[in-house]
Amino acid sequence: MDNDIKPVGPAQTPQFPQPAGPYTGQPVQPAPGAAPVQATVSAPEPPKPEKKSGGWRGTLSTILIILIAPALALSITAFVFQSYQVDGDSMSTTLSDHDRLIIWKVPRTWSRLTNHDFIPNRGDVIVFVKRGLYEGDSSKEKQLIKRVIALPGERVTVRDNVVTVYNKQYPSGFFPDKSLPYGKNIPTTPGVVDTTVPAGEVFVIGDNRGNSYDSRYFGAIPANDIVGKLIARVLPLSDAEKF
Repeated sequence: MDNDIKPVGPAQTPQFPQPAGPYTGQPVQPAPGAAPVQATVSAPEPPKPEKKSGGWRGTLSTILIILIAPALALSITAFVFQSYQVDGDSMSTTLSDHDRLIIWKVPRTWSRLTNHDFIPNRGDVIVFVKRGLYEGDSSKEKQLIKRVIALPGERVTVRDNVVTVYNKQYPSGFFPDKSLPYGKNIPTTPGVVDTTVPAGEVFVIGDNRGNSYDSRYFGAIPANDIVGKLIARVLPLSDAEKF
């Protein structure tokens, strides 16, 4: 079996020699004729100055930030999102003059990268580029904001102040202003239209139907002219909302 280790006998206390006489607490004096012993205390070394390193790296980082920040901001506004301010009342009462909006551009950017058309959903509010609105300068552009009513391949009519859309799902037609949530604020729609939306285009109308220059007058718009879709109103704060 295992062997236990145990102490053998009581512990012994080591004995030290005792001084010849009692300790009086007096300092020890050197013997007569002996040179006095002097204690030498060396002064502490002064702290070494810290070496400054990476000065040029910090400067280079600052220069890079100054150069990259504007490029990053421009890339975001060009390809991701951008702030817009409403100018006019063609979209009232949904949007008002001077409202500050956020327009989402990622779907448009992705469609261009993948070489296909960006077709928004029916009812989306979009910003797009329109040319030929200025007399004498057909190349001058203007950005407009309207609502998507009809999609590629659909027939759309405006008759007796009512918008009707015909497609494969609804060959007899349906009324987007009545079936979609936005329609509760839409008044009657003046005009006479009967057209089929070409491939790669959408038909848009402003919510203020009596005061909006839109596809009823200039036709459907190409998907390539779409800038982005409305996702939020940020100002005024009292009317801030997500779309």
